[in-house]
Amino acid sequence: MNEYEEVRNHLVAMLEDLNLRLSRITENVRHSETPLEKDFAEQATQNENNEVMDYLGNSARTEIDSINQAIAKIDSGHYGICQVCDEPINKERLKAMPHSVMCVKCASKAGH
Repeated sequence: MNEYEEVRNHLVAMLEDLNLRLSRITENVRHSETPLEKDFAEQATQNENNEVMDYLGNSARTEIDSINQAIAKIDSGHYGICQVCDEPINKERLKAMPHSVMCVKCASKAGH
């Protein structure tokens, strides 16, 4: 059994949840279920809501990319290594943030 198989399974589950969430956000923004209101004030409110949903969608896409990169690192055997200092990332950090690419020390320096 791969040392990070459990982490990989967790990342895959996170990825599935994020893809589902992103799909719902996309449907909501496209108004696939309800058309835009005819009233200008209501359209303004809908547009504000769309901006929030767009932000959430972009955040989900960013997290999806991070998770895909972490899965690729597990598959290639390079998971758990800080991309800045090349030192191992603490297992507790990886447990809390499985798609982390930096150790605590480097992340603190970078302001993450």
